[in-house]
Amino acid sequence: MVDFGNKLRALRVGKGWTQEQLSTRLGVTKSVVSAYETSLRYPSYDILIRITSVFGVSSDYLLGIKQKTTIDITGLTAENERLVRQLIDALRR
Repeated sequence: MVDFGNKLRALRVGKGWTQEQLSTRLGVTKSVVSAYETSLRYPSYDILIRITSVFGVSSDYLLGIKQKTTIDITGLTAENERLVRQLIDALRR
């Protein structure tokens, strides 16, 4: 979890949020977010789940288990989802 704090900071900055704004979304204090970003402290499982939800990333990514990119296809029709999958398959060839 060495990179957890850096990943969290990069995600937050990428959204253009302050530590205060992220802390409000997570239900923690700004000082807790600061401690996460400086790796002085690590989140509980509940907060980790909230972080993954807020940023749309996996816990594996945050914890450095896997370096895998995901694409959110929520809200696409079944046909559009099928087309996206076909395009991804074609690009992998």
